[in-house]
Amino acid sequence: MSGQYFVIVLKFFLYGVFSYCCVMTKPRVIHDPVHGTIILSELEQLLIDTPQFQRLRGIQQLGLADVVFPGANHTRFEHSVGTMHTASLLGNYLELDDESILKLRLAGLLHDVGHSAFSHAVESVLKRDPAIRPKINGKSFLKHEAFTRHIVSDVLPENSVISRFVIDEIGSDPYEFFSEISKIATGDLSVERPYLSQLMSGDIDADRIDFLLRDSYHTGISLGLIDLDQIIQCLSIRGDNVVLGDPDAGSFDEELTLAAAESMLIARSHHYTAIIHHPRTQSVRVMLLNALESTLSGLRVNLGDDEVAGMVADFFTKYNDADLLDLINRNGDDAARQLLNNIRDGTIYVPVARFNQKTLSPGTRMALSTIAHNGVATKMLEDGLEKEFGDVLVDLSIATGVPKSARVMAGGHENFFYDESALANGLVRAISRQMSLTAFAHPDAVMDSELASAQEKMRDIVDDLSPRLLNYIRGDQYLPIEGLILLLYSVHKLFEVEGDGYISIPRIRNITWLYRNVLFFKEDSRLKYLFDYDFHTRYGFPYSNKVYEDIQLLVAMGIVDEDLRYYESEGRFRQRYEYVFTDAGVAYAASIVDSYGREFGMITDHLSMNKHSIPRDIVTIPLARYQRDRKKGTSGANR
Repeated sequence: MSGQYFVIVLKFFLYGVFSYCCVMTKPRVIHDPVHGTIILSELEQLLIDTPQFQRLRGIQQLGLADVVFPGANHTRFEHSVGTMHTASLLGNYLELDDESILKLRLAGLLHDVGHSAFSHAVESVLKRDPAIRPKINGKSFLKHEAFTRHIVSDVLPENSVISRFVIDEIGSDPYEFFSEISKIATGDLSVERPYLSQLMSGDIDADRIDFLLRDSYHTGISLGLIDLDQIIQCLSIRGDNVVLGDPDAGSFDEELTLAAAESMLIARSHHYTAIIHHPRTQSVRVMLLNALESTLSGLRVNLGDDEVAGMVADFFTKYNDADLLDLINRNGDDAARQLLNNIRDGTIYVPVARFNQKTLSPGTRMALSTIAHNGVATKMLEDGLEKEFGDVLVDLSIATGVPKSARVMAGGHENFFYDESALANGLVRAISRQMSLTAFAHPDAVMDSELASAQEKMRDIVDDLSPRLLNYIRGDQYLPIEGLILLLYSVHKLFEVEGDGYISIPRIRNITWLYRNVLFFKEDSRLKYLFDYDFHTRYGFPYSNKVYEDIQLLVAMGIVDEDLRYYESEGRFRQRYEYVFTDAGVAYAASIVDSYGREFGMITDHLSMNKHSIPRDIVTIPLARYQRDRKKGTSGANR
C-alpha cells in the first residue's frame, strides 16, 4: 500500500470514529469481504436500520446470476455499504470538506434504495408496458432512479428519529438535506457541487468501482485489473468537474492515469460479456420476466391497470426477491409457476437460435438496436417471434451505460478520455456493439426437428419484422438517432461522386461540427423533436452525451465508419476521429428517408447553402470494395 493511500485510509478511519463523536454511543462496524472494516457514523446507522434500506438485504445484486455463478448471491445491501465506503475514499483523497464527504457517503449508501426486487430484470416491465407504470404524486415512474429520489427526498425525512438528528446535529432542514442527497445519489448535476454527483454517477465513479470489484469477487471471474489505489490517485477536480490526471503531472503520470482508467473500461466490457450476456444468465432472466408478465396480465383482468400499477410500485419500495416470487406463486397461472419451478430445479432453458453483432447485417443490427431502446417495441418483437416458434422464450438485450463524459488532463490541457486513448475509444465501441437476440427452449424440446432449423427461420422473421416495428415506433414518436442518420446521409449525398469503378465520398473530420448542427436543427421548431437531444457547454462548446453515444452506436452497428487521425498541436501529437457513411449506412438511410421527407428536405437545403463550411476530406476507393458490405453484411468503407 502506498504512503499516500495509507493516509487516505487513516483519514477515513478517523472520520468514521470521530466525525460524530459528540453524539455517537458505540460505532457499528461492518466487515466487508471487498473493502475490509467499514465504520459507520450514527446517521448512517439510523439510515441502515430503516425498512427502506433493510429491504436491500433480500435483493441480489445480480438477480438470478447465481444460477450460473454460485457465489453471486451478494446483495444490494452490501454493495450500497461498499459504495459508501468507496465514495468516502474518493472524497478524502480529493480533500473535500467534511460536509461534502458526509453527503457523498450518504449518497453512496442510499443510491440503490429504489431498486426493484430482482433489480434490472423487473425494471424492464415498466418499459414494456406503459399502462402499469406507477404514479406517485402525479408523476409516472419508469426507472429505479426515480424511486430512489422519491424514497430519499420524500420518505426518509418523515422518519422522526432521522429528521430530528438532521435538525439537531447537522443543522439542516431534513427535506432540503435529503433532497440534495437524492440528487447526488442519482447523478443530478444541478446540485451546488456537481462534482459530487459525478463521483457517484459518472464514467468512473464509486458505484461502478464497487460493483466491478464486488461482482468479480463473488462470481470468481476476473473482469480486468481494477487498481483502486491507482484509480483514486488519478482523480482531481477542475472547476465543477471531476477529471482524470493532474495538470502539473509529467508524461509518465499521464500514461499511468490512462492505464488506470482503461482498466475500468476493460472490466466493464468484460462484465457485460461474461455475466450479463452469458446465455444462461439471459435465459433465467427471460424465464422470470415471462412468469412475472404473465402473472401481471392475469391480475390486470381482475384488478385493473391502476391497482396493478400500485402493486408494481411495491416492487421498488417494499418487495424483496422472495416477495416477488411469492406473488407469482400465489397469482400466476400454471405456466408461470412452472417457469419458477424450472428455475428452482435448475432446469434452465437453452438457446436454440442466437444472433449477435457478428451474425446480423448492419441494417438489421441498426433496426434491432433502435427497437431495443423502446420497451414496447421490444416486447412486440419478442412476442412475434415466440408466436412463430411456439414453445420458446425470446430475449433481445443490448449493453447500456456507454462511457461518454470522462475528461483527462494531457499535456496541460483538458480533453475527452476517449480522444486521448485509442484503447478507450475501442472499448466504448466494443460496449456499444454488444447485442444478443436469442430464442430459448426447454431442454427436452431442443431435439425437435422444427427447432433444429430455428437459426435460419429466426433470421428471416427478424429481417421481415424489424422494419415494420420501426415504422410502428415512428408512428408514435420521432427517433433522434434517425435524425443523425439523415444528417450524415445528407452530407454524403452532397459530395458523393461515382464513376469508372470508383466512388468518392466525404469524411467529416470534426465531430464538433456534428454537435453544432444537431443543436442548430434542434432549435428549429419544425425539427426539434427529430433532434431531441440535451446539450450543455461545460467543455467550452455545445456537447451532448446522447449525441456522442448515438454516434458510437452508429459506428458499432456498421452504419458509420470511424477513422483515427493524428495531428500536431502545440508540440504534441493528438488524435481525433473522423466519420464516413458506409454503404450499409447509405442503404439504411435510403430505406427510412421517405418517412422523413419534409425533414430531410429541410436538412439538405440548409447544408446545401452552407456546403463549403462543412469540414470534410474526400475519400476515393474502388466501388466494389465500398459496396462489399451489401453482400457480406460487414462495414467496409475504410478497410
